[in-house]
Amino acid sequence: MTERVDVVVVGLGVGGEEVAGKLAEAGLAVVGIESNLVGGECPYFGCVPTKMMIRAGNALAEARRIARLAGSASVHPDWSPVARRIREEATDDWDDTVAVDRFVGKGGRFVRGYGTLTGPRTVEVAGQTFEAARGIVIGTGAAPVAPPIEGLTGTPYWTNREAVEAEELPVSLVVLGGGAIGVELAQVFARFGVRVTVVEAADRLLPFDEPEAGALVRTALEADGVEIHTGMHATRVLHTEQDGFAVELGEGAAPVTGDRLLVATGRRARVADLGLESIGVDTSAHVLATDERMRIADGVWAVGDVTGHGAFTHIAMYEAGIAVRDILGQEGPPADYRAVPRVTFTDPEVGSVGLTEAQARDRGLNVRVGLTDLTTSARGWIHKEGNAGLIKLIADGDVLVGATSVGPMGGEVLSMLTLAVHAQVPLAQLRSMIYAYPTFHRAVEGALHNLA
Repeated sequence: MTERVDVVVVGLGVGGEEVAGKLAEAGLAVVGIESNLVGGECPYFGCVPTKMMIRAGNALAEARRIARLAGSASVHPDWSPVARRIREEATDDWDDTVAVDRFVGKGGRFVRGYGTLTGPRTVEVAGQTFEAARGIVIGTGAAPVAPPIEGLTGTPYWTNREAVEAEELPVSLVVLGGGAIGVELAQVFARFGVRVTVVEAADRLLPFDEPEAGALVRTALEADGVEIHTGMHATRVLHTEQDGFAVELGEGAAPVTGDRLLVATGRRARVADLGLESIGVDTSAHVLATDERMRIADGVWAVGDVTGHGAFTHIAMYEAGIAVRDILGQEGPPADYRAVPRVTFTDPEVGSVGLTEAQARDRGLNVRVGLTDLTTSARGWIHKEGNAGLIKLIADGDVLVGATSVGPMGGEVLSMLTLAVHAQVPLAQLRSMIYAYPTFHRAVEGALHNLA
């Protein structure tokens, strides 16, 4: 039997849950389908629990700075309160009952299972078929992907999921990948006394951010005791229960070893086995190409990681809002990705928005660069310990097209730079603003002065 409803949402991660909930609140008959945890990666294995871990690690780091600022302190790391907080406060021991009840409470209908498109506006799940009068929304998210390294398959390596679930920490850890996830977790575990080694194939950490930002993060991690190998590829992985992991790095390089191996080399959109061929969508694509209203085909929308516009919760929520308006026939601005903000929550934090200098030059823009060292600002000098940071501005003529804010509150300072890039605020107007003294964001004024 085929049941007719208004909308079927396949995948209730951050974006899918938002779409399904908003449409149900609007009075539509909505079926939400999820085979894993409702809410997706962010509340259970990503943003929320990892930032709890980072908060705890930063507290330890601040306590260790007391001797150089305010007296003396004795620091004894203990992972158990962190693990307990993740289980009890963040994840309900990885139970999504609260999220399911939240959706159902808005008027939605929840089905546990893996949804497959079988034709225009039809979805099969758990032996049921639903026909969506208004359409289908795909929000199936992304999953960690392991590189094809000899010997890796079949070993008990960690992804971010196992790292978040850990109730006890290993003595030593090898991290494959020096991107945001890799460096965040590396710093956390190092601050709790784990011997950490990071291996990154690119020639620097955070290869998608400004090189100056990656250099500052490297210095910070090395100060925390992390051993870092950049420009090196893992060629083979060996594992035994007794000895743990050994990762070979190519000819002439000594292998790196650890009790555990964390693979943080990227994520891949979950678009396989969705039945996309039934609606004429290319099944070989790694992501779902959307138009400015998040449509991938007539009566089918996609939101979140599957769109390839950035694996961030804020992107999923942003796209969800656009899809909801389109489905409900409401007016609103189309998707605009010129000013996508992203934050790596290391200490120092790295906040970035828009284009990097290299990206701007590759596009042939009239590039102007302004850079200032955060430690030379009044607030940076006052802050003293843990004050490493910078502001880097990228302008195309007289308008900002990108910016990076690194520092103790790099992600917060980023907010004004995101607004400037998004709204295309003229440089003359930014220079004429009043910047509160003494603040970290006042360093933006210095970077503007240095634009050349």
